[in-house]
Amino acid sequence: MREATGLTNPRVAAASLPQRARPSRRFFRVGPRAEEMAPWALLSPGVLVRSGHTVLTWGITLVLFLHDTALRQWEEQGELLLPLTFLLLVLGSLLLYLAVSLMDPGYVNVQPQPQEEVKEEQTAMVPQAIPLRRCRYCLVLQPLRARHCRECRRCVRRYDHHCPWMENCVGERNHPLFVAYLSLQLVVLLWGLYLAWSGLHFFQPWGLWLRSSGLLLATFLLLSLFSLVAGLLLASHLYLVASNTTTWEFISSHRIAYLRQRPGNPFDRGLTRNLAHFFCGWPSGSWETLWAEGEEEGEEGSSQAV
Repeated sequence: MREATGLTNPRVAAASLPQRARPSRRFFRVGPRAEEMAPWALLSPGVLVRSGHTVLTWGITLVLFLHDTALRQWEEQGELLLPLTFLLLVLGSLLLYLAVSLMDPGYVNVQPQPQEEVKEEQTAMVPQAIPLRRCRYCLVLQPLRARHCRECRRCVRRYDHHCPWMENCVGERNHPLFVAYLSLQLVVLLWGLYLAWSGLHFFQPWGLWLRSSGLLLATFLLLSLFSLVAGLLLASHLYLVASNTTTWEFISSHRIAYLRQRPGNPFDRGLTRNLAHFFCGWPSGSWETLWAEGEEEGEEGSSQAV
């Protein structure tokens, strides 16, 4: 059903799609399953990954305190401000990690919503040309920029990627926190790298030095690797945020229908608006509306050129 403006309501478009049988529980979860409540659920990949990250974080911190680093020297001299600040930053990075890995990344609701609870993007008037598609796993009508994650078995709004280190997707809801986590984690890693280097005293004989500083050397090498990875990740995500694109869209733009139809990035509204929308949710609006505005601007530009 089309309005006088030539636009089509997405709910009408969704109703016109062929209905299929109720999807199998194999592809998504509405609630906790019996096997997830069993004792062996404690050995799930998510629990193991998060536990490993927590143990590694505090283990490295303990090594920096036990060896003769600047951190220990500050503590012995009674200068507790810097050690406490470092501990608070470590704790903050760990809490951000757990928040991003445990929160809903923006799953598309697989249950029908009451009329009054329909969200803005479902009621916005969008061009009929927008390539709406139904997920073959969840059988839900995917909003623009959503993608099905096979690991999470759910469709995620503004899907960026599935992070194996967090065992969770990075999507519309947790992507800002993910960038904040990377920023804080990089600060902690670089500070830890300096602290580890301050404890490596090379004036001892090689054998004695290796026995006394081998663990600290391994910590320094680990922190160097983690700092490099975190720095590259942060730089890449800041670039993606500044251009209002995602990892998935950047890598697979040639395979995504709503990107193939348009030259350039239809969601890019300039650096300031992109950052404001990403971190503050302003200006508000659905991706369908933003896509439609870009379509109208493109048509106006073409007509003016003619």
